[in-house]
Amino acid sequence: MSDDIKKRDITSLIEKEAPNLHNLLEPEDVSAFKEMTGELRDTWTKKQMFRTQTEMEFSVLNDAKYPTNASKYWQCVREQNVFLENLMTLSFDYRKNDVHIKRLEKKIAEETDELKIELAKIDLDQKNYGKAGMQLVARDRMREIKLWSAYKNKYNDGTFDTKDVNTHQLDSYHLTMKNKAETLTQGSSQPEVFNVLGQLQSIERIKQDNEQIEATKKPILPGLTSKG
Repeated sequence: MSDDIKKRDITSLIEKEAPNLHNLLEPEDVSAFKEMTGELRDTWTKKQMFRTQTEMEFSVLNDAKYPTNASKYWQCVREQNVFLENLMTLSFDYRKNDVHIKRLEKKIAEETDELKIELAKIDLDQKNYGKAGMQLVARDRMREIKLWSAYKNKYNDGTFDTKDVNTHQLDSYHLTMKNKAETLTQGSSQPEVFNVLGQLQSIERIKQDNEQIEATKKPILPGLTSKG
């Protein structure tokens, strides 16, 4: 077993806590728990924490909401940044947890009161279990960070601005609102219709205004301006 896998292996933590489950469970349930230690470790290790690649594709980057490569790319940027910030926060929490573990180990070594030692040992077991959980979360956050990077590369086809998110938005939002407008029916609520059509009309007006502004910047004939 590699060192990285050992970090997330909670078998010893489960086995250590199993005898204490007599306080909560019937004897036969404690026995069943002990027999399932390997299975429970496997479940704990492979449980789904965040979105799968399939969920990222069809749930987050769905074509109706993000109809262009540019809109998909910039959503990848947002998603990746969230996981980056969460991973950094988790790293700070992990460091603090390690300090708490060292303090508890020192307290156990120096303490003479048996009850205080017992409480410190319980706290230490809990901190070690929490440490393993943080390592598991960190691994899965990094998995998503790498996947979002792969999707950014996939959708970055060189046809749009990857420096300024605003550049693509009128075209992307236009397609998005057209998709929404096509789903409206006679059964759609008045607020929903008002919201969708209102945004669609606003986008089309803004695009038209921008086109007119650009037109005034272009010379009518070579060497002439609109004033010439």
